Amino acid sequence: MAQVLEFKLPDLGEGLTEAEIVRWLVEVGDVVAVDQPVVEVETAKAMVEVPCPYGGVVTARFGEEGTELPVGAPLITVAVGERPTGSGGSAASGGSSASGGPAESASEQPAGAGSGSGAGGSGNVLVGYGTSEAPARRRRVRQGRPVPGASAAGSREVNGQGAVQTAVNGQAGAPETEDGPVPVISPLVRRLARQNGLDLRELTGSGPDGLILRADVEYALRAAARSGAAPTAKPHPPVPQAPGTAPAPQPTATAAHGEIRTPLKGVRGAVADKLARSRREIPDATCWVDADATELMRARTAMNAAGGPKISLLALLARICTAALARFPELNSTVDAEAREVVRFGHVHLGFAAQTDRGLVVPVVRDAHARDAESLTAEFARLTEAGRTGTLTPAELTGGTFTLNNYGVFGVDGSTPIINHPEAAMLGVGRIVPKPWVHEGELAVRQVVQLSLTFDHRVCDGGTAGGFLRYVADCVEQPAVLLRTL
Repeated sequence: MAQVLEFKLPDLGEGLTEAEIVRWLVEVGDVVAVDQPVVEVETAKAMVEVPCPYGGVVTARFGEEGTELPVGAPLITVAVGERPTGSGGSAASGGSSASGGPAESASEQPAGAGSGSGAGGSGNVLVGYGTSEAPARRRRVRQGRPVPGASAAGSREVNGQGAVQTAVNGQAGAPETEDGPVPVISPLVRRLARQNGLDLRELTGSGPDGLILRADVEYALRAAARSGAAPTAKPHPPVPQAPGTAPAPQPTATAAHGEIRTPLKGVRGAVADKLARSRREIPDATCWVDADATELMRARTAMNAAGGPKISLLALLARICTAALARFPELNSTVDAEAREVVRFGHVHLGFAAQTDRGLVVPVVRDAHARDAESLTAEFARLTEAGRTGTLTPAELTGGTFTLNNYGVFGVDGSTPIINHPEAAMLGVGRIVPKPWVHEGELAVRQVVQLSLTFDHRVCDGGTAGGFLRYVADCVEQPAVLLRTL
């Protein structure tokens, strides 16, 4: 007798309370192993794959892609347990469907599968599946629910039964419309078509029984692009949601004024909350100075000409920051407001602002004070690439004690950085550009950069902040100053 267990969205750590479903990795009817990833979610900090602690057959999924779920909300239900070969009954017996009703019957085995006694089978089956080498994916069959516009003759064969295909997540795999069901079961295909305004009812699928595949949608979009015509865009019925979940927020337009409203969620929402909290809680102040970076650029050129891995400019600036924090440790701290204490750190976990397709993220280089320029370069490169691909872990995005923000890459000279709460300071670096500069008593064209320091006035006064910034500027102008700390 199978036991149906509910797997809820676990606490992903680092104070996260919710996550958005990005991509389902399993479908209803799939066999999952213990600790197999079943869904990819996006938190306010990173994209993570969530493993299921149960092994068995997925009987229901909760939430469409794009839905935001709180920690503790149900993700999937899994039928766990073995039953004798050839026994009847539904694999999902006793379970609940995503639509909140009784568990719906599923075909006993994948099409073409035996009772478990065939070649490669073990004899016993795990909730309707034999232990063959490569069990095929199963498709659910919804029974006792007529589809408008679909006759018995027009229904598609699924696993040898004449019934309309049903989807993952216990929803209609083919959206029911007045024109009949659309032969598509993949939520990714539906989303791709919806985002590009393509009417799936106009397509002929190349899959089994006319199933519309992703390749069919992409081919239609390419054909429309070549012809210069917009893809057919008929309104689609809303996708049903699992009980207890709200529809995924989408940008909405106000017809009267053409306003567009985009929900603050995911990374954008987390950034908004953190910046607002920083402004509310931290009495910050900013000081800045222009510095001649000509010698720093020459030093970097000489390092890279000497052979070995290339040294990045960001790594040199990071090395300068850690040296400055060793002299002015007040800025490598945080304020415990409840205890009314300043907590000074004995290590430097250096965050650096990075702009990605997902928004602004701040990866953290652990123990930056113990790394040389070559090690810093490699770690910056690794974390930057992980940020671009969305594979940064929550641990790599938290725990920073000081942040370096190189906004010069955007072609701007200066800024007043907002402190990355709960840290106490952030150093901003503008672009390095040729400017007229008085050098050794004469006017010359030099490589000039503006440096900005925003600091929490609770941890130190202006003298400390000014001393820190002046030391950074001195190291930028004369990199040999760093030799005193090596």
